[in-house]
Amino acid sequence: MIGMRQKGRCGLFRRTALRLALPALSVLLASCGGAPTPTLVPADDTTTILYLSSNKENEGSSRIISELAREYQNAHPSVRYKFENVSESDLNQRVQLLAASNDLPVLFSYQSGKPLLDLIDSNAALDLERTFAALGMADSLNPAAVELLKAYAEGKGLYALPLEMNIEGFWYNKALFAKYGLQEPRTWDDMLAAAETFKREGIQPFAVAGKEKWPITRLINAYAIRKLGVGAMEKVDKGELSLADPGFVEAADVVQRMGLQGYFGSRVNTIDMGTSVNLFLQGKAAMFYMGSWQLRAFNDRTQNKIGADNVGFFSIPLVRDGLGSLDEYPVNAGLTTSFSKSAYTPEVGDWMRFVFERYGDRAMSELGMVTGFNVKDVPEDAPPLTRMVQSKIGEVKKGALWFEARFSTKAQLLAWDNAQLLVTSAGYSPKEYLGELQRQLGADRAAEGR
Repeated sequence: MIGMRQKGRCGLFRRTALRLALPALSVLLASCGGAPTPTLVPADDTTTILYLSSNKENEGSSRIISELAREYQNAHPSVRYKFENVSESDLNQRVQLLAASNDLPVLFSYQSGKPLLDLIDSNAALDLERTFAALGMADSLNPAAVELLKAYAEGKGLYALPLEMNIEGFWYNKALFAKYGLQEPRTWDDMLAAAETFKREGIQPFAVAGKEKWPITRLINAYAIRKLGVGAMEKVDKGELSLADPGFVEAADVVQRMGLQGYFGSRVNTIDMGTSVNLFLQGKAAMFYMGSWQLRAFNDRTQNKIGADNVGFFSIPLVRDGLGSLDEYPVNAGLTTSFSKSAYTPEVGDWMRFVFERYGDRAMSELGMVTGFNVKDVPEDAPPLTRMVQSKIGEVKKGALWFEARFSTKAQLLAWDNAQLLVTSAGYSPKEYLGELQRQLGADRAAEGR
């Protein structure tokens, strides 16, 4: 009877094994009177490297990474590269949801301020300084860029790659300024006087991507650091300065009046980044506050209809009784890219080494981009605007944080959403805007026990 049961059990195992082909069943079959071991289907050893970004794949840093990734894939077919684009307004929430489910892609674009700190503290982000050192490529990164990003992470380490190295300021149309006898502004009053001239002549004074929201808060920050000093937002983060300070109120009031007076155009909150760039490069807007990451568009003859020779740049103008100086700039690494710690494997490491040992030179030679990677061979024909930015970066005395760099995600979204209302509604006061934001910062500090 026992033999009958054993025989029936072995037959069952054989049928199951043929369906599942699992190694554990092979052992069981071997114990059933020498039953033949089924042929196992080999596991798929393909590594998929997914890059999630709000940048378009055929533009800027994403284009260079994708080109190099596909070159690597051609030589290593088992390592497949995929790129997924997500809108900039949805990026933070998407990354947070993926992190919460431990399902972050191998690499992803993200803000390198407070939001990234949350990923670092939850052990979700990969320490890139240690990883690059282990891969033998620590010297690929510019030390100044490394220190900048480590400072954003409050000294906890390097968790984002400086795909770009940027300064921010005002780009302007030299031909339009010359046509109306205007000089490069040194004070905010000079700049607003120029804006009024352009508006009177039917030319939009400033191109602003209000749909993206953050370009509006960048303007508030620009005025604030000239009024209160380059360290204004760091003091806010430490609780040493309140957003209710008259200097911040003045900054928000000035930017609100610029919006209400039509200096940003009549439909500012419908303008996305691409449209704002085109407004400036087609000569329809005279000035454009933006970081030097837009060099790729300025250097592109198909996009730049006014010509690179007509693109000028001036530092954030001085303000009355302000503490800031013209050699201080907001300095950042643009929208940085981070890596998932749990998704890192030796195969990912080999891919990283190939792509990022080549990234700096390729970005410079193909797009004239200034990055946080060391460039071995600076092209002799590097565009003049690119050389100018490199020179300006070398002259920076102090760097400033952007407005939301140390904000929680909730505070960041509040700052962005309400900024759209600020520049279009006279009924929403600067004190209300900053008061709501300061209350959120206070709640965040209390939750963190600070």
